[in-house]
This record gives sequence, C-alpha cells and structure tokens, in this order.
Amino acid sequence: MRLRVVLPLLAVLAAGCATAPVGQAVRFDNVTPGAPLAIDATLVLPEGRGPFPAVVQLHGCAGVEATSFRWARWFADHGYAALVVDSLRPRGVKGDCRTGPDEPPITARFDDAFGALRYLQGRPDVRADRVAAIGWSQGGVYAIAVINGPSLERARRRGVVLPPVGFAASVAVYPGGCFSLVKERVIRPLLVLIGEADDWTPAATCREMVEAMRARGADATIVTYPGAYHYFDVEGQPLEVLRDVENDNRPGGYGATVAYQAEAAADAHRRIAEFLARHLRAP
Repeated sequence: MRLRVVLPLLAVLAAGCATAPVGQAVRFDNVTPGAPLAIDATLVLPEGRGPFPAVVQLHGCAGVEATSFRWARWFADHGYAALVVDSLRPRGVKGDCRTGPDEPPITARFDDAFGALRYLQGRPDVRADRVAAIGWSQGGVYAIAVINGPSLERARRRGVVLPPVGFAASVAVYPGGCFSLVKERVIRPLLVLIGEADDWTPAATCREMVEAMRARGADATIVTYPGAYHYFDVEGQPLEVLRDVENDNRPGGYGATVAYQAEAAADAHRRIAEFLARHLRAP
C-alpha cells in the first residue's frame, strides 16, 4: 500500500524550488443537512493574486497520499487553486480499503465535495463559476456524482442546500462505481481516464456508463490505456498485487493489481490540462 501522508507534512509541496506553491491547512463544514461535519483539507494556490479557477481533489479509499500533493502542485503550476479534501481523518476512518464499522454513509463524500465547493466559492481568490472536481478510484465516482443530474436531485430531496453555481466539470481517474451510474446522466462535461488492464475498477463498466450517458446527450468522454493498471499515474508505484484490499471484481473478493505506467500518466496529464483549459479558462 502506498504511504499515507498526513496534512502537516506540507513541506513536500515546497521542497526543491523557491517558487513552489505553498500548501495551507484549512477546514470547512460539509453540507450534510442538520449535522454538518468539519472537514480537513489542504489548499495549494498558484503564484499571483487571482482570482483563479480551481479544482477539488477527491482521494481514493486509501485517503490522502503523497500523490495527492504531487497532483496539487501540478495543478497550481498550471494556474489552478487545488483543494485536497481529506474525508477519512475527520471521521477516524482507516485508509485500508476494507469495509468496516467506521465506514461513512454513501452520501458523506458527496456532501464533503459540495462543502469544498462552497468553501472555494467563498474565497475572493477563486472564480466561483470555474471550479472542477477530480477524483481517483473511489473518489472518482464522487467526482461523477457531483455533476450527475439524478444525484443532485436525490441530494435536494434529503435536504441538502446545494450552491447556486455547481461544479463546472469533472475528471474521474480509474473511478469505481461506474456500474451504478449507467442509467443516469451528467449535466456538465466529464472526462474518464482508466487503464484497460485495471482489475480493481474495470474499464468495461466505465465505458458502458459513458456510452449510455452520451446516448442520452451527455458531454462525456472516456480514454482507456492499453496495459495500464490501477494507480497508473502514481509515480514510483511498482507492479504488485495489493492482497488485502477489497475487490468485488476478483475471485475471493480481495486483491488488486497496481502499477505506474509512464506513458499513460503523461497522456493523462496532457488530457486533463486540455480539458480544464477548455472548461475552466474559456471566456
């Protein structure tokens, strides 16, 4: 399992370069009706005064990790404010990718994401109408949910007060849960990036989801990478099987193959840069 990074270790963001963006620990309330929870996050800002377009980063089941901050720095280097949301630490949940009694309700991370959006929209250095969500693995399905029309309507029915201006777009990197959204439709642009060899969150179900959404008029795109596994963007991740993680797609219900693939990672960075420029920077 990759090393988990706790929020105080923000020196990672500034190491090696005097002009590197500096991370700031922040806290905001999520949007759970009647019982808002204070959520920890790290904000990384680009150089300059702004206002900046922004991204809300939603981690996978392992929680906030070193790769989360590498991505945040990359976003800031490209002119985006990046908010790294930690949905596990405030709830005392282990990042072991196993279902347990401490598992938060399925709506919790959706509520965290919209709390993050509301927080960013309240900052004068962020463009309120130019905020995207990006999620990896488990976080990927929530990045889809926050722009999914039926998910938004279900949230309103349970009393969630959503911001008047929602997320402008979403990126889902090897998302889990695509099967649950096959019959639904996103209302904002969506980009899905996934490895064809992924045995934890199979590409086939995400392809089915995107094709079904496109048939219903959604602006949704999927890119698959031949031979790429889960964590293809995690620099330094060796090819290995994580034997203790839950995985409904493998016999016995456990184990997932992970590996960094430089070519897929480079293409993913390029496509994300182009996607965000198109939807967060266009006049």
